[in-house]
Amino acid sequence: MFLEERISVDIKFGATYADDYEVDITTTSGGAEYRRLVHPYPTRKFKTAYVKPTSTLYADILNLYHRAYGKYAGFRAKALDDFTTNGLTTAPTSLDQTLTLVSSGVYQLLKKYGTDKTALSIGHPKRIIYKPVAGTVLTAVGGIDAPASMWSVDTTTGKITFGAKSATITGISKAAAAVVSFTSHPFLVGESVYFSGVVGMTQINALRGLITATTSTTITVAINSTAFSVWTSGGTAVTTPQAAEVVTGGCEFDIPVRFDVAVDVLQSLPFTREISVDLVELLNP
Repeated sequence: MFLEERISVDIKFGATYADDYEVDITTTSGGAEYRRLVHPYPTRKFKTAYVKPTSTLYADILNLYHRAYGKYAGFRAKALDDFTTNGLTTAPTSLDQTLTLVSSGVYQLLKKYGTDKTALSIGHPKRIIYKPVAGTVLTAVGGIDAPASMWSVDTTTGKITFGAKSATITGISKAAAAVVSFTSHPFLVGESVYFSGVVGMTQINALRGLITATTSTTITVAINSTAFSVWTSGGTAVTTPQAAEVVTGGCEFDIPVRFDVAVDVLQSLPFTREISVDLVELLNP
């Protein structure tokens, strides 16, 4: 169960947080340790306290606590020390992280940690981003920015799905910016296409080109084909990422959490209350 809302106060000043890893440790009678990493994902825990006026106590914290049935349902939290895929707080870019292929045309947002140095043989730890912030997601295919017309994102799962635009080629010019002809095509300026199955001008196969201009039957791509062989027949242009292509992405994100303990309310003054809130990350919300 999950409430697609963010707790009304950011996890920031006065709060503590820690990323822990699930490690099974067995100690032998001789004092040796045997350690097993259960999974490669950090689990974040927040501990914080607030002094709130009684007039806003329920609106800010306790109403969410009750909607979530305490520890039962999850919700979003923003950590101001770590909320983007570009470092910790820098604006995200389309090249921040290499995304994981989930299924054909579907990729999972994520963030790797500790990448300033060489990782263990099992690779760098990573956080799966299930809750990207709407309007902040960017992605690229083969290093070329992909406009929103090429894909969609589910902000409740963090999965990016690429559309499948394609067209059969009827000609390709030899030019500093190749002009590709079709009977008709669905492509837009700013999108990029991957070429395959071309006969004659085989050098263009397995290349991806940014579309810089279009007519109803042609596209101009940022590929210099002047030294290529002459096109003779065939070929397909598609927008969907191919198996050999690297898909990258970035975003701002919230962390899916739940209440880890009951919310304590201290009646400290007539019109204010002190409350403590402990949250724990949900690894599979």
